[in-house]
Amino acid sequence: MPRSVLLPLLASGDFCSGQVLADALGVSRTAVWKQVNKLAVETGLEIESVKGKGYRIPGGVELLDAARIRAGLAQQAAPLLSSLNILESVDSTNAEAMRQLEAVRPPGVVHTAEQQTAGRGRRGRQWVSPFARNLYLSVVWEFGQGAGSLEGLSLAVGVAVARALRACDLPPVQLKWPNDVLHGGKKLGGILLEMAGDVAGPCQVVVGLGLNVAMPPSAAREIDQAWTDLATMAGHDHSQGQHPGRNALFSALLNEILPLLATFENAGFGAWREQWQDLDAYADKPVVLDASGHRVAGIARGVDHRGALQLETTTGMQSMFGGELSLRPAS
Repeated sequence: MPRSVLLPLLASGDFCSGQVLADALGVSRTAVWKQVNKLAVETGLEIESVKGKGYRIPGGVELLDAARIRAGLAQQAAPLLSSLNILESVDSTNAEAMRQLEAVRPPGVVHTAEQQTAGRGRRGRQWVSPFARNLYLSVVWEFGQGAGSLEGLSLAVGVAVARALRACDLPPVQLKWPNDVLHGGKKLGGILLEMAGDVAGPCQVVVGLGLNVAMPPSAAREIDQAWTDLATMAGHDHSQGQHPGRNALFSALLNEILPLLATFENAGFGAWREQWQDLDAYADKPVVLDASGHRVAGIARGVDHRGALQLETTTGMQSMFGGELSLRPAS
C-alpha cells in the first residue's frame, strides 16, 4: 500500500512536502521518512530529501500506464491486444507469462512489470532490471502448426523492435544474430522466446523483450558486457528522463510486434529476411560461434529463409541455428 501511494506522488520529479505524503499515507510526518526510505531500498530509486521542500525522485520516473499504452496503439494493433497485465515487481515477465498460460488462453496477452527480480536472457544469463527505468514485456501468442512454422521468429521480432524505435524517431539500431538489438556495437535489448504445447501442433509462444531505456549507473555495474540505452542514444542526460517516454515506446513496440505475430505463421520469416539482412551488425565480418565451448570460426554471410546463420568456413558454407549458440566478433 505505501509503495502504490508514494510512487505516483513522487514520480513527477517535483518536491512533495512531508505533510502531503503524511496525509496520503495516513501516518505522522515523522513516520514518512521510514516509508520513503523503505521505498528507496525496495526499488533502488534515488529519493532526495531537502528540509523545507520535502521529497522527490531526481528527474522523476514515468510509471507504466495501461490507458496511455492502449491510447497509443495503432488501428491494426489495438484489436490484437486481448489483455495487458502491469505488475510492480515480478521475477521475470516471461516466467509470469508461462505460469499464466493455462489460466489465460487467448492470444495477445501481454505481461509487463516496473521491475524484474530475476530477469533472464539467453543461455540463463541474468537480465539487469532496475525499477521503472527500462522496459520488460512478454507477449503470448498461439500458433497452430508447431515449432517448424516458427523458424526465424526471434529474428523477425528483432526487425519489429528496430521498426518501432525508428517510428519513435530514435537513431537506427542493428541486429546481432540470433536475438540481440545493438547500437554502436553495444547491447540495447534482447529477445527470449519460450514455447509450450505441441511441438508439431497447436502451441503457445511467449515472446520476451528487454530494452534498456534509461539505465541507472548503479544498476549498470552488474552488466558484464558493453551496453547502451535509449537515453544515451537520444543524447539525453539520465537525470532529465528518457525520450520519447516508456509508455509511448511500449505502444510503438506493440504496434509492430502484435501484427507480426498475427501474420507470421502464414507469411513466415521469408517476409522479414531482407529487412533483417539490412540490419545485420555482422554482415560479411569474421565471427566465432561458441556452442558450449566448441568454437567455429568463419565469415557471417547473413541468414537463410529459415533464419539460420550462413557461416562461411574453411570447409564451406554451414547453416547454424540459434539455441545455445553464441556469436562473437573474431578477435
